[in-house]
Amino acid sequence: MNLKKKNNCYQLTFKVTPNSSKNALEKDADGNLRLRLAAPPVDGKANKACIAFFSKTFKIPKSSIKIVKGETSRYKTILFDGYYEKDITIIIDRIIA
Repeated sequence: MNLKKKNNCYQLTFKVTPNSSKNALEKDADGNLRLRLAAPPVDGKANKACIAFFSKTFKIPKSSIKIVKGETSRYKTILFDGYYEKDITIIIDRIIA
């Protein structure tokens, strides 16, 4: 999992696949995360859906999640503000299990 600490926040890097049949977080054969989104990559819809997915999954406000790299790319890095590594790891492992 590509999770790194930066200051008091954690950054998660993953690949986004827009226009999928449903929203889902998966792990590929190499152990990298992939977020499948039903939203199209048009007018920032996939980025908004990405933030909404993690906000709902982690039960934290959307304002605590920021895309810090990859606004126009399939490879994104998001920042979780005020969240602990253990919590992020547990929730992600629960989702992809």
